[in-house]
Amino acid sequence: MIELRTLTADDWADWRALRLAALAEAPYAFGSRLADWQGDGDREERWRARLGIPGARHFAVLLDGRPAGMASGVPAPGGAAELISMWVAPGARGRGVGDELVRAVERWARETGAGELRLSVMPGNGHAAALYRRHGFEDEGPVGDELPDGRREHVMAKRLPPG
Repeated sequence: MIELRTLTADDWADWRALRLAALAEAPYAFGSRLADWQGDGDREERWRARLGIPGARHFAVLLDGRPAGMASGVPAPGGAAELISMWVAPGARGRGVGDELVRAVERWARETGAGELRLSVMPGNGHAAALYRRHGFEDEGPVGDELPDGRREHVMAKRLPPG
């Protein structure tokens, strides 16, 4: 059974566990590194601040009662919204967790009146790109942030009609 939870700053320990698992399991999928969030970076106030981004909404999914994935929606310039920090645990992949997270962030974006939902996908992350395409996102190409190796993230976007 899939259960969607909306997280607040008080859920920082749950978010921390998911985020650290994501960065350890799929370092290729994120701009952040595990080391950035460990040691001196692993502080309660930092985790709370991450969940306290103004106007943002953060989600976790439990699958059969166990943490299985996470994603966030954050406001973006120009009346858009951005899906960030998406991750699904390996044992939960292909079981609807990713679909639930994408739908949750899209609902949030529509509620905020965003005209577009954007996201970035690391080059070579074909499974994530396929998930987003299933939900109507279109690849705008390698126009995102430059990576240390010179490649660029692929930006994908979905128009959100009013109403």
